[in-house]
Amino acid sequence: MNIKEIKELAKKFTPEQLENCITQAIENQGKSDCYVGEDVMEVVNTLAKAETVRELMEQGMSEIDAIRELARRIRKVQGAE
Repeated sequence: MNIKEIKELAKKFTPEQLENCITQAIENQGKSDCYVGEDVMEVVNTLAKAETVRELMEQGMSEIDAIRELARRIRKVQGAE
């Protein structure tokens, strides 16, 4: 997980814009207005994480707390928590 890219995307785009970029990336082999990468799944993964962080920030969390919450959720899904 590239935290720097996620933070930049979360600051720059709204959740709705990030959702549109996810759709674009899926339809255009990893290319979108927000972020371009070689692997479609990597691009979608990064955009989805940024969208989650942005949503949490809009709910009042600080940027660092939103990133920590994202990491906690990922660990939970992976069964590490």
